[in-house]
Amino acid sequence: MTTIALFIMLFVFMFLGTPVAVALGLSSLLTILFFGTDSLASLSLKMYETSEHFTLMAIPFFVLAGAFMTTGGVAKRMIRFAVATVGHFHGGLAIASVMACCLFAAVSGSSPATVVAVGSIVIAGMVRSGYPQSFAAGVVCNAGTLGILIPPSIVMVVYGAATETSVGALFMAGVIPGIALGLLLMIAIYIVAKIKNYPRQPRASMREVLAAGRDSIWGLALIFIILGGIYGGVFTPTEAAAVAAVYAFLVAVFVYRDIGLRQVPEVLLDAAKITIMLMFIIVNALLFAHVLTTERIPQIIAEQIIAWNMEAWQFLIVINVLLLVAGMFMEPTGIILILAPILFPIATQLGIDPVHLGIIMVVNLEIGMVTPPIGLNLFVTAGITNMSIGRVVRAASPWLILLLAFLIIVTYVPEITLWLPKLLG
Repeated sequence: MTTIALFIMLFVFMFLGTPVAVALGLSSLLTILFFGTDSLASLSLKMYETSEHFTLMAIPFFVLAGAFMTTGGVAKRMIRFAVATVGHFHGGLAIASVMACCLFAAVSGSSPATVVAVGSIVIAGMVRSGYPQSFAAGVVCNAGTLGILIPPSIVMVVYGAATETSVGALFMAGVIPGIALGLLLMIAIYIVAKIKNYPRQPRASMREVLAAGRDSIWGLALIFIILGGIYGGVFTPTEAAAVAAVYAFLVAVFVYRDIGLRQVPEVLLDAAKITIMLMFIIVNALLFAHVLTTERIPQIIAEQIIAWNMEAWQFLIVINVLLLVAGMFMEPTGIILILAPILFPIATQLGIDPVHLGIIMVVNLEIGMVTPPIGLNLFVTAGITNMSIGRVVRAASPWLILLLAFLIIVTYVPEITLWLPKLLG
């Protein structure tokens, strides 16, 4: 009865249009008040304990680093470098936009931020060069999903905190899948562009490539500072996030000088708004997970699945279907915090590696970012292109086939995910 009441209240609140965080918190609070044995004092203590989780401290710092990088013109320099490198291929500007998304994803950790930073520059440029607007919007909308797959990823930090999985291992596990998906998108663009004879840029000289690389080196260096620092044992992922925030501030204000000291409070305020929103969702979702754990919901489901003699590969199909449907209606952080505590114990009992499960969840959530009706990347793309949501959905849909094929490969070829973490121990 307690479990049924919990989920009925959650879905009723969400159906009424209540924000996800409020729906999670209210359903948990009412369940405890009317059906549970916990006191309100223990409830407030639980909320405080979940919010002070050390791993979660990485989120505000990564958000702040991404805010400085987005505002400070780093994306513009990365795009210039990408165009100089691959612009001469068929569909060169589109390929360069995917490459720029890969590079910016490695410093932002957010899909919507990647779409805004790269798309606001390249989509208009692609249209001026002769590409259809729908093609340009579809490419950037899908390539922006790399923001949560290529490390550092805020979603991976949340998964690590929810399941007590190593964030460092998750970051390393996302490198090869992220690069592979980026390459798949580039190859698909090249084939389409060659068939439809889309324009390509003049080949850049080696001097131009080196000049563009030198101009973007300060932004690209952040990738090596974060990952090199973590795997070199210099600092933890949370400390790496703090270092990234300070470094991004110094680069944006004193190196590139794209923003002045007077604009810093505005950047801090924007980052604070995003952080508060994320942390409010996280605290309420962890409270929801606490109620689930108290009622032994994950354990009961795990015991039932094992009683059905379900194989690991069959359970992975269930996970993918469940996450794809959830991704259509919720944002990634909420999905991770609601479903990870349920799926994680079952997966471990079936022998599925926790890091592999994390990457499977992230790839599913990538697809959710470009799936109506709630896909965040769709709304962001519509905002920067002034296209209707319907047009953006039609533009992004053909690329979903590629993302779904990639999901199947990542799900059933775990070596793609686990090779690099195992290599680095």
